Amino acid sequence: MSFTLYPAIDMRAGKCVRLIQGDYNKETVYGDSPYEMAKLFAEQGAEWIHMVDLDGAKAAQRINHEHVLEVASKLPVKVQIGGGIRTEEDVAFYLKRGVSRVILGSAAVSNPAFVKEMLRKYGNKIAIGIDAKDGYVATEGWLETSNVKATELGKELAAAGAEVFIFTDIATDGMLSGPNVKAVTEMASATGKEVIASGGVSSLADIEELAVANVAGAIVGKALYTNQFTVREALEVTAR
Repeated sequence: MSFTLYPAIDMRAGKCVRLIQGDYNKETVYGDSPYEMAKLFAEQGAEWIHMVDLDGAKAAQRINHEHVLEVASKLPVKVQIGGGIRTEEDVAFYLKRGVSRVILGSAAVSNPAFVKEMLRKYGNKIAIGIDAKDGYVATEGWLETSNVKATELGKELAAAGAEVFIFTDIATDGMLSGPNVKAVTEMASATGKEVIASGGVSSLADIEELAVANVAGAIVGKALYTNQFTVREALEVTAR
């Protein structure tokens, strides 16, 4: 399995921001233009850009989509987008306009029939975002924790056709504390599918650890914005 690096651009009010553990009150702004940030990542060799519409996640509707479409249409990268995607119209809106993959997260718990229907229709253009807190699925922009075990949800959706999962351990997100490799590899084993790790990557050693684990890729955000390493340096590690 090849390992893919996904530089992350989280958008709020049209700016590039990072939250700590998904807390909207713990926000740092790192740039005024999602497009310019994506361009920088692309120039350093990124093949994918991971974008999140934080306003959309909170409002349960698309809000920062213009920035997503600008990146998808103008840069030689593939884009995956999550946040505020609740209907088939939302899914089709992005896929028809050059976005490579749409992430369904909260809907996997709140509306599993819808998610399974999207998997049936769009296959691997749908990624399932599973955000976990202490092993249980968190929803609605991490504001709620469900009583659904993350690995059980993963198994159920893999059986329904999901090929790609994005697994976030909320405890590590934005903390630069290192990824929860154990939890990510458990999800990969449970589903037997591609699992992309999200949250906690703080060093090139973390990238290396994930790259040799049974993991398909890693989403990296804060470590890039705080200059722990560059996209280019991370890609050199994964190439080895």
